[in-house]
Amino acid sequence: MLRGSAMNNVAGESGVYAVRSDFCVRGRVAQTVIRYVTTFQLRAIGRVESPLTNLDSAPRQPDEGAPAAWLVFEPEVREALASVRPGDAIVVLTWLDRAQRDVLSVHPRGDEARPMEGVFSTRSPHRPNPIGLHRVHVTAVEGLRVQVDRLEAVDGTPIVDVKPVLKEEIGLR
Repeated sequence: MLRGSAMNNVAGESGVYAVRSDFCVRGRVAQTVIRYVTTFQLRAIGRVESPLTNLDSAPRQPDEGAPAAWLVFEPEVREALASVRPGDAIVVLTWLDRAQRDVLSVHPRGDEARPMEGVFSTRSPHRPNPIGLHRVHVTAVEGLRVQVDRLEAVDGTPIVDVKPVLKEEIGLR
């Protein structure tokens, strides 16, 4: 019995579809359509309230003078905040809405004396999908407002998600 498979990619409206045909000589041909999503939408679940208002003068990293800030969440995600407590270490994912999305290479830290590098090996906010990752500690929770330490995001930056920092011990995760 001869068996095999073939893959054909077909472009669709919101993605690429791969049609896989599994076949055998003494049997039927089975086709599986696999859809690879290439575009999707994110919805902001909140915004950053920060004393940082000027992108050019904002610290590049938290340990370079980033101030405390508030994460202000939309009412529809209130339940998701139920277990967030002062002292928690979290990762805040933001959409860096002021970034340039057509930049693929940069001088690291804007230093033209350094050679150009692809943005995927830098922390540049300018990139095709400008998602910010911010590891912070919760210092206060007041309803839909969560205060965090050392956040380098500027005022008004959209919040995309929040995740806990995992504990070392697997049983505590």
